[in-house]
Amino acid sequence: MAELLPDYTVRSGSTLDRALLIKFMQRTYQDMFPRQDFSHLSQTVEQYLSSDTPLWWVEHSVEKKQIEIKDIFPSRPIGCLWMGNAINQITGLRHAHIFLLYVVPEHRRKGIGTALMQYAENWAKNRGDIQIALQVFQSNTPALNLYNQLGYQAQSLWMVKPLQ
Repeated sequence: MAELLPDYTVRSGSTLDRALLIKFMQRTYQDMFPRQDFSHLSQTVEQYLSSDTPLWWVEHSVEKKQIEIKDIFPSRPIGCLWMGNAINQITGLRHAHIFLLYVVPEHRRKGIGTALMQYAENWAKNRGDIQIALQVFQSNTPALNLYNQLGYQAQSLWMVKPLQ
């Protein structure tokens, strides 16, 4: 466990965290699409979560200390970063891909997302990647603003057409 920011720590997750990761993924999408059923996300986790796709949890140190003092429950994560791999279709080189970045609403706008993005970039650089990628919905203005501020640029446009 390492300090991410004052009062926040980051710890490694594992493939044993499937249920919690599914819960965080569902919360991510439900923020934007509250009426949608996201039970299918368990298939995504089952397919992609492995020792090759690292997972990190953010915990609020203050809450953790309070919980440990009470000795009732283990601390609950307030943020998540799940990394994966992709292939650059132009160069053929492997690069890091962010599957999930999520911070619970009560802890947003405190620099946690920025710190997690830096954590992701450091991880990718340390393993020799020359780029990092992610996917974001055009309607997710806060995330777009964060990624733009951090220097991310659109390289392609994912287009979909509903088939009737």
